[in-house]
Amino acid sequence: MNNTEDNLLVTINKAKMGNQMAFSLLLDTFWNDVYGFQLKRTENENDAEDITVQTFSKAFDKIETFDDSYKFKTWLIAISKNIHVDLLRKRKRNVLGTGGNNDAISKVLDDAPTAEDRLITEQNLATLLQNIKKLKPHYQEVINLRYFHELSYAAIATELNEPINNIKVKLLRAKKLLAEIIRKR
Repeated sequence: MNNTEDNLLVTINKAKMGNQMAFSLLLDTFWNDVYGFQLKRTENENDAEDITVQTFSKAFDKIETFDDSYKFKTWLIAISKNIHVDLLRKRKRNVLGTGGNNDAISKVLDDAPTAEDRLITEQNLATLLQNIKKLKPHYQEVINLRYFHELSYAAIATELNEPINNIKVKLLRAKKLLAEIIRKR
């Protein structure tokens, strides 16, 4: 095993223990791989992004089940592929008129604001709003609900009718993109 693989296993083990920085590093490391895979499959940026968010949400929720005898990227791609297949089945069912959506949001304790959260809220409001407007609309929405309406993750999940883990991943991704926009200024 080489040093890169050893570092990855250390990061995965930290994520299994709930380390948020490890989750963030895994997201940064593998986002483009999963997104690129889905973009080729779906040929649709929005679907590719939604499926990628769902992939990381599901993977982070089930990270303790990851078997390190396999490649992490392969595991993510397999999850992503299954989500895409499920989406296609769901769309086919909806077209046939027998679809239904019974997503229930479980009770989850909200995380305390991180250093990134505090940094975002302390930015100059006018400049911040201009930068937020550069994000895609669904990222603008989760940022707005979290930081301007001060909703919990659970409340945002209810508002948007999405699983709470999707909301957490979207917020993480939105904050990363917003930080990149701010750094480029």
